[in-house]
Amino acid sequence: MKASDIMSKSMVSLSSNDTIERAATLMKEYDIGSVPVCDGDKVIGIVTDRDITLRAVSSGTNTSSETVKNVMTTNPVTASPDMSLEDLSKIMSQQQIRRIPIVENQRLVGIVSLGDLATEPQADQKAGHSLSDISQPGTQNY
Repeated sequence: MKASDIMSKSMVSLSSNDTIERAATLMKEYDIGSVPVCDGDKVIGIVTDRDITLRAVSSGTNTSSETVKNVMTTNPVTASPDMSLEDLSKIMSQQQIRRIPIVENQRLVGIVSLGDLATEPQADQKAGHSLSDISQPGTQNY
């Protein structure tokens, strides 16, 4: 199986000039933990609920006026739609990330979360190993 078989194709994205408050609103509305940040269709970053908490709220940032470009992770790890679930799981584990944008021809076409891997019977065990690795202290966690 490939990333394209399990990726979420209906997704939301932000511009780097959108406010942190808008990012949080989208996360709440769609019950998601991260939103890709795009320049057109090109992924330039990703902002997570953790980014908002640690880089904005905890420091007293005005989330209604501050933009996501100041809290997002730039140059996020991405994968292609043709990537195998095994390779995808391995990258997520090694990079300690819970969500990975799927990009084709520099265009955002989907996103895969650890939950997507966990609900796929052929990838369930790999998802468990990835979650264990991701849960170790590290720097990334989107």
